[in-house]
Amino acid sequence: MTGLGDPIPVAVGLPSVERAIVLFSRFPGVGRKSAQRMIHHLLRQEKEGVVQLLHALQALSDRVGHCTVCHNLAEDERCWICQDTRREAALLCVVEESMDLLAMERAGLFRGYYHVLGGRLNPLGGMGPEQLNLATLEARLQTGQTTELIIATNPTVEGEATAHYVAQMASSLVPRITRLAYGMPMGGELEYLDESTLYQALAGRRNF
Repeated sequence: MTGLGDPIPVAVGLPSVERAIVLFSRFPGVGRKSAQRMIHHLLRQEKEGVVQLLHALQALSDRVGHCTVCHNLAEDERCWICQDTRREAALLCVVEESMDLLAMERAGLFRGYYHVLGGRLNPLGGMGPEQLNLATLEARLQTGQTTELIIATNPTVEGEATAHYVAQMASSLVPRITRLAYGMPMGGELEYLDESTLYQALAGRRNF
């Protein structure tokens, strides 16, 4: 599997359009035909539209990093959620990725803070505890500020393994550990669930 930063297979004499198609087709869920449609759509636009896209992509590269507190995507040292002092400091929700955090926010029920692990345990894929943001999570819990830790990893085999690992680590540090209710379908991903399903899952969370 190739990433967006990997070299393009044909490096010499590759036309600009073909080069763009190859790059676009590396995005998740985008095949060659979809990439072709995207590129031809861009070429039909006014030049200003393409320039705006280039500026947006450059801003992603130059300005977007990770929050030093929760590891969410951020343009400052702390993300917009960690900067919001109106949220409930005693509630901390653990998610796998920033996209999962955004899905939780769309549900509109949770008003605590988050911790983004940056993935899930998958030893065969080279993702062990050391590769996740577990050390900073433990440090946050050691402050004693959190009274409930909500584990919102995805209901997959790897997500469940990650949830159990986090629960074991946090068992002596937090009075209450809960897990999202199984209103979420097994094998599903948070970012693809509708708001109603997420609302019911969060409202019906159970003790771990």
